Amino acid sequence: MKEYAAIFMELVVGYGFLFMVVKWLGKMQISQVTPFDFISALMLGELVGNAVFDKDVGIWEILFAISVWGLLIHTVGIITQKSRKGRLILEGSPSMLIRKGKIDWKAMSKNHIDIDELRQLLRGKDVFSIREVEYAVLETNGTLSVKRKAKFDSPTLEDLKIYKEDPLFPMTIISDGEVLWENIKQCGLDDNWLYKQLLKQKVNHVKDVCYAEWEEGENLFILRY
Repeated sequence: MKEYAAIFMELVVGYGFLFMVVKWLGKMQISQVTPFDFISALMLGELVGNAVFDKDVGIWEILFAISVWGLLIHTVGIITQKSRKGRLILEGSPSMLIRKGKIDWKAMSKNHIDIDELRQLLRGKDVFSIREVEYAVLETNGTLSVKRKAKFDSPTLEDLKIYKEDPLFPMTIISDGEVLWENIKQCGLDDNWLYKQLLKQKVNHVKDVCYAEWEEGENLFILRY
């Protein structure tokens, strides 16, 4: 029974501390998966997995392993921000797979991508024919950036000589029955405005609102439960 309790405690503490380290690293570090990040994640999984089920490894050893991992990722992040050479070594550089409508087979071979994988990546960008592509760049995080040929590209509003104001960013005012006061302050609004808007739409209690968003020049949009 003591062994199960020890494993439970190690998992809870390890998960909690890992969560704090991930929050400290920031969203960009987690979302942009480079080869270094992938390898370090595998190493961390192996370290924590072995540590949890190894009787000779305690909570402090697990915390130490997670701390070293977090510090390593953070250090790499600083290097890639400050040094172009470091960024090239640790993250690599983008590869142009299609240049002026022609496939660069050397770049394809270097990145171990075949024609079927290229077509799959293009379909992910809503491009279903290689003939439509002028440039295609494989980014360091594995995503594909595509520039269509002019005759296949969708016309812009400027091309059609249609002029519209830039769209405004809608702000969430109420979520799951709770008022997001920080968002209200950012919009330059107050509680009096909110309650007037709710009364206009015959809403008596904030808890009756599942979601509400505000956009300048528009009425408050409300979704009830």
